[in-house]
Amino acid sequence: MKKLTTAEEQVMQVLWDLDKAFVKDIIEQLPVPKPAYNTVSTIIRILEQKEFVGHQTFGKSHQYYPLMSKEQYSHQYLKSFVGRFFSGSFENMVSFFAKKEDVDINELEDLLKDIDNDKKD
Repeated sequence: MKKLTTAEEQVMQVLWDLDKAFVKDIIEQLPVPKPAYNTVSTIIRILEQKEFVGHQTFGKSHQYYPLMSKEQYSHQYLKSFVGRFFSGSFENMVSFFAKKEDVDINELEDLLKDIDNDKKD
């Protein structure tokens, strides 16, 4: 899976929220200090090369839109993360966080219920 840099992910978060946007629209949604127009434009072109973003042309300007949903990216990212750090085992990941006390038993039970419900749907 192609990974996003922090800057690319920040731009994608805006695109996922807006669904379609021109560079100026993206810049408006980014936190202060706002990056330069050319910086965001370059990031968008890189995202197009990585096939995360497409565009529609309006005269001399382009309106950009995500080619991959936030859910799809999150799923692929998590799958890659679990593969690299937990031998591809979700159970190993949950066990790791439970042992580190980052997850309490109620959260773990809720998570397991959600997973079970998703499997039934």
